[in-house]
Order: sequence, then structure tokens, then C-alpha cells
Amino acid sequence: MKTRVTEILGIQYPIVQGGLAYLAYAELAAAVSNAGGLGQITAATLRTPEKLREEIRKVRTLTNKPFGVNFAIARHDGNYQELLEVAIEERVPAISITGGNPQPVLERIKGENIRTLVLVAGVRQAQKAEQLGADIVMAVGQEGGGHLGREDIGTMVLTPRVVDSVSIPVLASGGIGDGRGLLAALALGAEGIEMGTRFIATQECIHANEKYKQAIVNANETNTVVIKRTLGAPGRALKSEFTQGIIDREKQGATYEDLKEIISGKANCNYIYDGKEAEGFGWAGQVIGLINNIPTVQELIDEMLQTAENGLSRLGAIFEK
Repeated sequence: MKTRVTEILGIQYPIVQGGLAYLAYAELAAAVSNAGGLGQITAATLRTPEKLREEIRKVRTLTNKPFGVNFAIARHDGNYQELLEVAIEERVPAISITGGNPQPVLERIKGENIRTLVLVAGVRQAQKAEQLGADIVMAVGQEGGGHLGREDIGTMVLTPRVVDSVSIPVLASGGIGDGRGLLAALALGAEGIEMGTRFIATQECIHANEKYKQAIVNANETNTVVIKRTLGAPGRALKSEFTQGIIDREKQGATYEDLKEIISGKANCNYIYDGKEAEGFGWAGQVIGLINNIPTVQELIDEMLQTAENGLSRLGAIFEK
């Protein structure tokens, strides 16, 4: 496959793995890159410059293909500069920026020969990212897992809107987990996709507890909820008694201080690492309705490409005169 995304990133297929807090480590990143996409590790949950440097070097022992480092900058409370310097020193091929104002990161990277991707949830954010020098924007619809935009715009509408508003390439994100989603994204004008939830339910996502993976496989598209909406930071998670408890407290007017323990990274890890359903939660998008197995990353991408090709043949037959 050849799009501007594959050319800019130096990858075979325009498939980018999302940042996946607490889950995006070397094994998963390398597997995605080896399968022809762009794998990523997440800086936010590595916390220290030493750990990030170690993980970057570990990726390089597992693949010689391009990979990325994700900076979910809102999680750092502005204290991500040391981690960013490590990524620059290690000459990582790509950096993605999510969850905050990308300007400081993009300005620091300028001239460093590092490709940049910025997650956006609306047209204005995409245009700003382009003005600041981003190479690629990733447009995430409200179907996605984890933190989302505040406007509740679906991927089907958001993707062409963003495509029409910028001249740089666009990745579609949110609700995509198979070859049909890849083909649809390309039809909407995107030049590739970003996937998060689908990569959790793979064998190389070794940090995810099996209970979390099986919950994703067993659930359907109605089994997610949006938490933290009243805090101005909506995020989509698996529906459970725990997440319903968060929503109930939000409805009762709870503040961030009231909720901070049960919406924390620790609560997230209680479930995704240890499977403690009563003590935590797991992020997931509506695409869980399309996930019914836990393949290797290579098997997943192979299947996606075959499905996309079959879909393209079907469309060709429909449009034949």
C-alpha cells in the first residue's frame, strides 16, 4: 500500500498503533512495526528518562523498522521535557502527541528529522496542528476508546471534515478494528488509520491482563460508557459497576478532587494489570463489538489487508458498468 502516510513514516501499511497508556511497550510496538505498521511505546507511563531510554533501546533489539513514541502530554502536567529530550537523543523515527497543546513539543522537535503525528477531535485542532508543523493528524471520532473530544462527532463525519480542512495527510481513528474500517477510512479521504482498542486484544499486548482482553472479546458495541464528561475530559471505557459508579457520582455533582482516586492511573492499572473489577476500569472503544479473537499482531494485520482487498473487489463489482 502506498499513501503519503506510508511515505512519510517509511512503513509498508498505513496502520498506526495508538499510545495505549500502561500497555504500549516494546513487545507490542515491535510486533506492529514488524508487521508493516507503525508501533508505538508510551512515554507517559514510563515516567523516568532512564526507563524511556531503556524501552526505546529494547524496541530496537526487536525490530529494525520505524516506530514511534507517544506523548500524552496532559498526563505529564507539563513535566514531559526530560522524556522528550531522551526521545530526541535516541533519534526516534516518530513522535505522536495526544491529550494537550502540541505546540511546545512541535517547536522543540523542529529540525530534528523526527516525524510528528497529532491526535485531534475537530477541524480547528487539525488546522492548528498543521500550522504548527505537524506531519500527520489523527482524527479520532467519539466511538474511540480512552480520551475523546468534547463534541461527540463520529468518525464517519469527522474524517472527511478534517481531510477537507488540511493539506497534510489524515489518519482516521475511532471505531476501526478490521479491514472494512481500513477501507472505509481510505474511502473517506484518510490516508491510513490509527487503532488502539483492537491492538489490546492481541497476543503481543503482554501487559494487558487476560480478564481485560476477554472482556473486550466478549463484549458488544453497547458495552462501553463515557466517564469524566463532567470534568471536561470525556473518555470511553468498558461498562462495569465500577465505571457506572463513577458516572453516578458525576451526576451527583462530584468534583475532580472527589473522583481523583477512582479515575486515576492506579485505578486503571488495578483492572488492566490485575483484573480487579471492583477496584478499577479499562479503556475501550465501541469497536469491541467487532472483536472476537486474540490473534498475533501479524495475523491481525494480514486479516485486515485481505478483508480490505475483498471489500475493494466487492466495490469494484458494484461500480462495474
